[in-house]
Amino acid sequence: MDTINNTDFNFPGQKAVYKGKVREVYTINDEYLVMIASDRLSAFDVIMPRQIPFKGQILNQIAENMLNATKDIVPNWLLACPDANVAVGKLAKPFKVEMVIRGYLSGHAWREYRDGKRIICGVTMPDGMKENDKFPEPIITPSTKADDGLHDEDISREEIISQQIVSEADYLILEDYTRKLFERGTELAKERDLILVDTKYEFGKSSSGEIILIDEIHTPDSSRYFYAEGYQERQDKGEMQKQLSKEFVRQWLIRNGFQGLEGQVIPEMSDEKINEISERYIELYENITGQTFVKADTSDILQRIDKNVTSYLDSLK
Repeated sequence: MDTINNTDFNFPGQKAVYKGKVREVYTINDEYLVMIASDRLSAFDVIMPRQIPFKGQILNQIAENMLNATKDIVPNWLLACPDANVAVGKLAKPFKVEMVIRGYLSGHAWREYRDGKRIICGVTMPDGMKENDKFPEPIITPSTKADDGLHDEDISREEIISQQIVSEADYLILEDYTRKLFERGTELAKERDLILVDTKYEFGKSSSGEIILIDEIHTPDSSRYFYAEGYQERQDKGEMQKQLSKEFVRQWLIRNGFQGLEGQVIPEMSDEKINEISERYIELYENITGQTFVKADTSDILQRIDKNVTSYLDSLK
């Protein structure tokens, strides 16, 4: 079946193209963005050689679902999803920080904690915690892009403001939105018998100067989920939590000697492994949204996208 790796569209009014680790973003008439969710798989800031069938569709449709479920909290960029892999929305100038919020000691925060650090992004973490323990209150641990544009780097609130990456007035708004969005995400997860462990939000300013939510939210690429059932029992026994995120990909890579470090070789993913990852992403979709996943026609994805996006952009004229 076809998957989306790289795209090379020329949409009406196209002004620029930005290619991220997973998404490719086309700027239209300095007014709209066409965001295409590819099937690329990224882990440890490295793009894997093979794509995962339906991964882009899954991320795009979860993000659409979650943006619609939070638009009463903060305005967002999304206008429509004219294709299974595509979101079209308002152009905004992004803030150069990602607002990471953590309800539990997991992932990057745990690895820092395990290595003896008790301060992350200027925030003090309590002593005596175990991996996957719940924080007394969610903590915000922002990140910013390194000079290479690919790797995320921890940064504190104080550094963000002192370096004038974001003004203090705007940053306070970003923090407020982040906490409210995480609270809503936690409620939505609870309805699905899930725990929203940590996530990240990205914001921008529209042409009118309004702060809006951009990119994806609450997807398995941007968030970590645990199954609520059995969480406390697993913690009490010191067992690993049952996760609903792409952490299972990272763990497989670690077991096979890869963490994105210099000199390490990406392990080969067999067809069986690729299909397994695809099925896990479908499981993620159905658990997070409560909806049955319907596979889009993949016989000619790029032609399908070109037709659907062009038709939608014509309707905006």
